[in-house]
Amino acid sequence: MQLRYAMTGLVVALALAGCQRTAYDYSSNASAGPAPLTAQPVPSVQGGQLPPPTGSSQFPAAPASTAPMPGVQPGAMAANALDITKESMVGSWRVNGSCDMFLTLTNLGSGSRGGTRGCVGELTAMGSWEVAGKQVLLKDRSGNQLGSVYKTADNRFEGQTSTGQSISLSR
Repeated sequence: MQLRYAMTGLVVALALAGCQRTAYDYSSNASAGPAPLTAQPVPSVQGGQLPPPTGSSQFPAAPASTAPMPGVQPGAMAANALDITKESMVGSWRVNGSCDMFLTLTNLGSGSRGGTRGCVGELTAMGSWEVAGKQVLLKDRSGNQLGSVYKTADNRFEGQTSTGQSISLSR
């Protein structure tokens, strides 16, 4: 038993003998720090008065109404449209087979946050969406309606933009 204590003490002594102090040595030259950085040239700053604000409000104008888009007969499309829920719309959608639309439940104004990737035209400005009856309204970041789509089959929506361009969403 005495041998076991002696061996343990010897192992501890050897282990401690191999350790060294790794803390900063304050007794060394304290003024030898990194060299200061040289200043970079800065272009001159121009000053002047801003023009007075236009309008009487600091807020932008209210979004345009969500009236039916020209050329779309809401009754005809809505009569054949399937029921939808906001939760069923959440996720990634393929738009016209060429770009992606992402819909979330995060609130943004009166709708929910949404966006597109790789799309061209009006849909590049999409910022929000909302379900209104049997249609999904696609809106820009200011709340103006960009287009609407109706559910035509499981994981399939058809509609058009406010300028008449066809929109097809699928998963």
